[in-house]
Amino acid sequence: MEKGEVIKYCLTLSNVYEDYPFPDDRFSVTMKHKENNKWFALIMRVKGQLYLNVKTNPEYSDLLRNTYSYIIPAYHMNKEHWNTIILSEKVDENMVKELIKQSYESTKK
Repeated sequence: MEKGEVIKYCLTLSNVYEDYPFPDDRFSVTMKHKENNKWFALIMRVKGQLYLNVKTNPEYSDLLRNTYSYIIPAYHMNKEHWNTIILSEKVDENMVKELIKQSYESTKK
C-alpha cells in the first residue's frame, strides 16, 4: 500500500483529518479525530521503508506480530498498545484497513 491510499482510506472514516505535526518533517502524517484531536494512525518513512503505526488491543498485538511478518512492535510508541505495519512489504490490504478501523474506534474516546 502507498501513503496516499492509506490517507484516502482514513479520510473515509467519520470526522477525521490529516495533520503534519512535525515542523521539520513534511512526509510524516498523523490521522486524527476532529472531536478529540487524538491520532489513530501515524504514517512515516523509516530507514527507507513506509511505516504505519496503529493502536491495537494489547491481547491481540502479539498474535498479529507472530502471524504477519510485516507487523512489528510500534516504532517510537508504546509497544504494548501500538504496532507498526511495514507498508513497504507485501501486505494484506484488507487486514491493514481493518487494523486502521480498529485503531480509529479505540481512540474515539
